[in-house]
Amino acid sequence: MIQSAADLAELAARIQGAPWVSVDTEADSLHAYPEKLCLLQIAIPDGAYLVDPLADVHLEPIWEAFDRHELIFHAADYDLHLLSKGHNFRPSAIFDTMWAARLCGDEKFGLNDVLTKYLGLTLEKGAQKADWGRRPLTLRMVEYALNDVRYLFELRGKLAARLTELGRIDWHRQTCGRLIDEGSRNEPPDTETVWRTKGHDLLDEAGLAVLRELWHWREKDALRTGRPPFFILKHETLSAIAAAASQGGLKAVKLPHFLTPTRRDGVLEAVSRGLDVPEAERPRHIRVRSRRMSRQELDDADVLKVRRDKKAAELGIDPTIIAARGTLFSLARRDSDEWGLLLPWQRDLLKD
Repeated sequence: MIQSAADLAELAARIQGAPWVSVDTEADSLHAYPEKLCLLQIAIPDGAYLVDPLADVHLEPIWEAFDRHELIFHAADYDLHLLSKGHNFRPSAIFDTMWAARLCGDEKFGLNDVLTKYLGLTLEKGAQKADWGRRPLTLRMVEYALNDVRYLFELRGKLAARLTELGRIDWHRQTCGRLIDEGSRNEPPDTETVWRTKGHDLLDEAGLAVLRELWHWREKDALRTGRPPFFILKHETLSAIAAAASQGGLKAVKLPHFLTPTRRDGVLEAVSRGLDVPEAERPRHIRVRSRRMSRQELDDADVLKVRRDKKAAELGIDPTIIAARGTLFSLARRDSDEWGLLLPWQRDLLKD
């Protein structure tokens, strides 16, 4: 485990001179709030390494060393988001083995699935939901983490060869470019929608006001205690409390038995604040204004679907990676720049 500045600098130097680098991350989203990067797994030709982001070291040498490489990931979207949000790191290029498998037509594309198919390996996955914020790591956790990067370079070679054979290597390059762009977006949540949890659409305006206060109370409590919000109260429970309060007031609220006295008081205070919101200031339901599609637009969507499904069948790939159902409707409606949002290879397959 790399936990000192000297060891980190030595590893960064090795990475800079390495012909390839594979990467994975582990976070503590199931055990802490807000989530953070807890482990960085790196494999280069001379071995696989674990870097401890929780140690008192600065990771800039690693990010600088990464800049010189195409980084090999499996299912990179979450990793890229984690590295961008927590460390402002954006790779210059990646090779995602999960997307490579999908573009090859594989129906099963989890890491174990593709390792079994292309390399004949099966990994032990028992530590998948472990608490990666704990120290020291168990031997089982160490082995699990290292296995996630040990075989990615060899897997990349098999998949890249298959993509080249199929004439889809550029499709993969475009897809990885989009993954980098999407993983680097760190837009703040919409304050008007972030608190609208499951079940909010069944509430009246008084219930929405209570739900909003409950959500903000839970968020503050999660940050105070470092516990994920759903460990404190589930989304459905917030909506159920809000519904009861809007119909019967504070006396109608039934709280879960497991809440501590402090949290019980916090919930009741949030409910009271929500009930006290003046009618004119209560939140409203967000109505999505959408016009009915014309007969011609529906027919055009059907034409696009038939074309998509035919191409997908010919290529042996999942039709939805060419275009999702909602995208087909948007294209048929001629929504603004919907064609431009598709990758070039997707547009080529959908065009007449």
